[in-house]
Amino acid sequence: MAKYVLVSDTTLSHDYRNFPLLDFLPSAPTSGLPNRVYKYLKGRPPPQENGRAKFAPYALRKVEASLLREYSSDEIVVAHEDHIEEFVDADTELIGVTTMDPLGLAPLTMSYSVFFQTDAPAYVHEEFNALMRKINRIRAGKKAKLVVGGPGVWELTIRPEELDTLNIDYAFQGETDDIICDLFRYLTQDSSQKNEFYRGFQTFDASFHKQFVGNPKFVSRYQFSRQFPKLEDIPEIVNPTVKGMVEVMRGCGIGCDFCEVTLRPLRYYPPEKVRKELEVNVRAGINHAWLHSDEIFAFNHGRNFVPNAEAIEELMTYVMQTKGILHSNPTHGRISIPAAYPELLKRISEIIKAGPNNWIGLQVGVETGSDRLARIHMPNKTLPLKIGPDGSWQEIVWQGTYVMNKYYWRPAFTIQVGQASETPEDNWETVALINQMSDSEVDGRPFEFTITPMQNVPLGLTKNREFASVTLDESQLAVYYASYRHLAKLASRDAFARGRSGRDPSIISKLGTGALIGLGGKAMLRVVSSICRKRGLNLERAATYGLDRKKPQAPQIPAV
Repeated sequence: MAKYVLVSDTTLSHDYRNFPLLDFLPSAPTSGLPNRVYKYLKGRPPPQENGRAKFAPYALRKVEASLLREYSSDEIVVAHEDHIEEFVDADTELIGVTTMDPLGLAPLTMSYSVFFQTDAPAYVHEEFNALMRKINRIRAGKKAKLVVGGPGVWELTIRPEELDTLNIDYAFQGETDDIICDLFRYLTQDSSQKNEFYRGFQTFDASFHKQFVGNPKFVSRYQFSRQFPKLEDIPEIVNPTVKGMVEVMRGCGIGCDFCEVTLRPLRYYPPEKVRKELEVNVRAGINHAWLHSDEIFAFNHGRNFVPNAEAIEELMTYVMQTKGILHSNPTHGRISIPAAYPELLKRISEIIKAGPNNWIGLQVGVETGSDRLARIHMPNKTLPLKIGPDGSWQEIVWQGTYVMNKYYWRPAFTIQVGQASETPEDNWETVALINQMSDSEVDGRPFEFTITPMQNVPLGLTKNREFASVTLDESQLAVYYASYRHLAKLASRDAFARGRSGRDPSIISKLGTGALIGLGGKAMLRVVSSICRKRGLNLERAATYGLDRKKPQAPQIPAV
């Protein structure tokens, strides 16, 4: 049996029918979405080979690769969620779980709670609890410790009592590539690693000043030691990842005041390192490269975040020239680069073969339609453009979307409601931006984008489980309404064309998924409209606000 058994939060291992935005489905409250519908849209269980996960979340594969530098493949198992018990016996020392939103406190999850004013748990919370109960049953009477890690550990730092409730022995916070072997020995053998580990967790105040809080259930890097692995300490994955994800860089550096990612140092993978990971996925039958970064246009960037076109194009070329790779898309990027450098996006599009039958998805943090809030909270996100000399934030976003759509990129925008110093005027500017873009075209085609409102909930309310009592004012409701109104329009237009079922290619399943998404979008809008109307929102005003304004001028860019 295995020495160390690794498993992922089950919401991170399913493909959710490979439909845009359905990866966010676990954030939905259990009171608002029938369990039968959720299970259908979640898709089939991920594949397994002899009880091991055939594909696993990227973060878990990194942990596995780090452990395999010291241990054998018999000692390290990434278990399929349905076969954990096959690898845990009296000799198993540790079960490690990676998670992203264990308690349902992530911004999108809380957005649903606030908007629908419900205390019902989200599906992601229910699934995590079920996984913890299962693991605790399996390890009952055995010595195996249960350790949780991953980006969702921050939620446990604000509700540490949940560790006892869920019978979790430890939670680790931070990157582990260079220390995971020492960490697991420390946790299982109680072997003190002087100047390496701290019994507690890191947190940040409102100004992002780091603080250390002692707690015996948490483990993090020692306060006065190096907090992040160097590039040379990060191994390549040795087994395939969910959806073919590989990493191309870590860190962001843009400096938005609401994002902890900006505090991580920038580390860029050389193309050769990326290719090694791509080849692992190709051998498993994956022909798509999902390139993860926190800001792809910052890859080896220049001063003032001017993009390094040569480095980006070299990376993309290297990816597409990897034998077996047919498609590729990055995960995150800022909208100012397509607006300022349309020729760069055109060249990237040609390299990765974007087109009407190969739309490129990219998650983009727009956050607001307000110049004032953009200047306060994310002044570098517009760089190398500047609000004022290069247009308003709305103009930059509109023009960036125009360029992305022209070359068949579909941005998935996020916006925030409840930011510090926010005013109703700021929110109405966001409504105007959404409505104008929803009513815009490029080359005779309607703008293609999704927009997801995120709730910025004060930490004190989160700690006290009072976030569902947050009352949205009229302007905030208008942002939600404008967002879901556009999403319903998009779902109705694109659901059948884009509905597909991952490993189930049958036409019936494709049509079923498409129909469910299309109808679901309309049903969601009806619910949202009813809630907004009951809370005093003038729906007509929210639906038309900003449409009387002159649209920004289309940028002069080369034809495809």
